[in-house]
Amino acid sequence: MTTLHKDWITNGLVDFEYKKYKLLAYLQEVKSNFDALRLYPFLGDLAFHYKNLLILKENKNLIYENFPKTISKADFRRLKIHYKKVIEDNQLMEIIEEILTFAVPQMRAALEEGKNIYETIEDHLTIETIGISPLYVDEGYLFINEQYGKETNIYQYQISVFKNATEKFRGIHTKFLERVRRNLGSSFEQLKLNLIKKNKALPNPATFLINVEIKCPHDATVLPIAKRMLMRHINDAA
Repeated sequence: MTTLHKDWITNGLVDFEYKKYKLLAYLQEVKSNFDALRLYPFLGDLAFHYKNLLILKENKNLIYENFPKTISKADFRRLKIHYKKVIEDNQLMEIIEEILTFAVPQMRAALEEGKNIYETIEDHLTIETIGISPLYVDEGYLFINEQYGKETNIYQYQISVFKNATEKFRGIHTKFLERVRRNLGSSFEQLKLNLIKKNKALPNPATFLINVEIKCPHDATVLPIAKRMLMRHINDAA
């Protein structure tokens, strides 16, 4: 995967043509993956870089903070190292402005394309509950049934809560258990019963089925979208 450094604008040679080449090479690989309906990790990476561009564009002081530093003086007796900025001049800022002006609409267009593909694929996924859903739904099983094939991927999921000083976040972790080839005797209810027999720690598990009606890569697209859909479904039901 062609990647961009998180500080790709100020990292290395700060030259418009060079940065343009780096960006277009990156976006070309992103687009080729989008064309193949492979969304992740490309969509998330693209969103990260686009957000950083907007922050830099709004707060020019951050540009200086992103520059590499060189040691200008070392006071070994006090174990202090003083740094100075490599370059701080108007000409450099003009180059960075030029890079930002070119990069922002390019990344915005690529991000919109990825979001449109995401929404199109999501429209072909549906979610339902298998059996009776318990009150505790932060742990259980997720069935991903790709209708164009004859197999169902089974995952165990667990929702965790992360906190910082001001906010609380919920994240989902999935563990692949098995891939089951469907037949007339393997209903989703029966698959759930089989899991209950195998795992006594979850005697009454929340179990959700996501039906996929479009053919696209499982790990790079279906699974990430399914996890987001499951999180939203559980949050809406809370």
